[in-house]
Amino acid sequence: MLVTPLLSTCSCFTDNNRKRQYSVMATRGDILTTQEVSALLGVEARQVRVLAETGSITRVARGIFDRTSVERYRAERGSGRTRTWAEHTAWGAIAMLSGAAPLGLGDVQTYRLRAALREITDPAELAIRLRDRATVTTWSGHRSVIERVREELVIPGRRRLGLVEDDTTVDGYIHADRIADLVRRYRLSEDTTGSITLRYAYMDIDFIKYLAAFNRTLAAVDAATSLDPRERGVGEQVLVRRLELFRENVRP
Repeated sequence: MLVTPLLSTCSCFTDNNRKRQYSVMATRGDILTTQEVSALLGVEARQVRVLAETGSITRVARGIFDRTSVERYRAERGSGRTRTWAEHTAWGAIAMLSGAAPLGLGDVQTYRLRAALREITDPAELAIRLRDRATVTTWSGHRSVIERVREELVIPGRRRLGLVEDDTTVDGYIHADRIADLVRRYRLSEDTTGSITLRYAYMDIDFIKYLAAFNRTLAAVDAATSLDPRERGVGEQVLVRRLELFRENVRP
């Protein structure tokens, strides 16, 4: 296989794993080594390999990983020491914080969830606990399909948070059973830097639509794990206020 000569700002890597050879060309700022990922996430090198094998982060060559996928993983999961809630529980928590109609959790689960929410003051911790509400994937596609994809998603909306909507990107929820069909119809390609973010969940999509339209809480939860510092800050500010209101209105 011929390898394109490198520019001074690029690095080339090959991977002969399973008798297949890959050539990867990327700017140094876009990639991380195993050691760098390990230090960034606070995990051992073997755990970095596990994350790559499960698709949690993207490996572009042996010992080389896509920076964006690693940063997104860190934003959504933090240090890894915070316990996350199962999908159904996470949506129940969002409903509680929104002041919306309850999800229908059992009495014991409702009591425990309310108690846990009263104890949380850090919006970053809350965002991590809620991360399993959906699986976040990013895709690229022809710009002509952006608007059509948007029409098929539940989109909480950046505008609710005072942020500018970007017509060249889309970020929304879809039921897990529908994502494969949508990807096929619009010929999307999974891409860590893509402009299409699909958050797929098994929760009733009508309930997600209800929460998205109810107030800013769901939009803030999404923003709180953004890679954009300003957007993340806005989301966290809204969540701080929602947590304060929850503690004020819900008795121990």
